[in-house]
Amino acid sequence: MVLGLSLPAFTMIHVIISLIAIAAGLVVMFGLLGSRPMPGLTAIFLAFTILTSATGFLFPFKEVLPSHIIAIISLVLLAIACFALYGMKLKGVWRPLYIVTAMISLYFNVFVLIIQSFLKVPALAALAPAVPPAPPSGPVFAAVQGLVLVFFVVLTIGAWRRFKPMALA
Repeated sequence: MVLGLSLPAFTMIHVIISLIAIAAGLVVMFGLLGSRPMPGLTAIFLAFTILTSATGFLFPFKEVLPSHIIAIISLVLLAIACFALYGMKLKGVWRPLYIVTAMISLYFNVFVLIIQSFLKVPALAALAPAVPPAPPSGPVFAAVQGLVLVFFVVLTIGAWRRFKPMALA
């Protein structure tokens, strides 16, 4: 039981929160590329990404796992992103700092989604078998993660160059 829910029910809620965060984050990312601030969707992205990382700590565990380390880093990055956006209103160095921290947090969510997909989806698991407690591995898994990393690096650089908010937050 977690928060009065069965583990499968809590897992489903955690997954839904994560998918909302990812979907909102991708829309926000493309908004940054078009220099279109999306205050409402940005708030949803940030809040649900924070919830994703925070709820990950509620799963039963015996030792600190790589997922916990990613969540801690993500929460620190999200604190910086929120401060840059809401506290500093993206002025000066805070604009690129917001873009980088928010997009790395989104990337971490997608990174974990890919790992979980390769662990849970039988067709993907067959392409990149995992030997617990290790994550999936192999050339297919590495290629997918590599392509996603390149995608995020290119789009983050693009957002850095193109996003010039008039008034946001």
